[in-house]
Amino acid sequence: MSGLMRGFIKVVDSVNYRMGRMIMYFIFVLMGILLWSSISKTFFLPSIWTLEMAQFVMVAYYILGGPYSLQLGSNVRMDLLYGEWSLRKKAWFDLLTVMFLLFYLGVLLYGAVSSTAYSLGYWGTEPFSFFGGLLTGSEEIGRMEQSSTAWRPYMWPIKSIMILGLFLMLLQCISELLKDILRLKGEPV
Repeated sequence: MSGLMRGFIKVVDSVNYRMGRMIMYFIFVLMGILLWSSISKTFFLPSIWTLEMAQFVMVAYYILGGPYSLQLGSNVRMDLLYGEWSLRKKAWFDLLTVMFLLFYLGVLLYGAVSSTAYSLGYWGTEPFSFFGGLLTGSEEIGRMEQSSTAWRPYMWPIKSIMILGLFLMLLQCISELLKDILRLKGEPV
């Protein structure tokens, strides 16, 4: 069982590490968009797409970088008591709190899947069966949701990124849970 846990941890940590290292460069994409926005407003006609595109890039940066941040332990913690605890006590506390986080991420993931299905023109109440139907050909994409701004981009790409980010965060939380279990068993992580 420990070998299976270690294999899962290794794969998930590797995927999230690589994704995080790639996504951290999105800050430069964001800076480029905002720089172009400033230049176009000053010297040319203002671009209508820059603000919304900057928001989309920031969402991707934040949500896809979250699992990497969690993996490195650089997430915000209340260190008043936690910093002084032993590794075993921290593992017990993390084991308890990660259960709440897994539930929360599950609810967010369900909402993201529902919202993405809606953005693809699905009006029903079973978003997972809609995506299964898309794969088998029994469902079709309807009228796609667009933003209400003047640029009017389709919303499904950013909502799909939200699904990916939440799924990777869920996997990283399970990886951290398994690491805590290994620590409590006294095995090296």
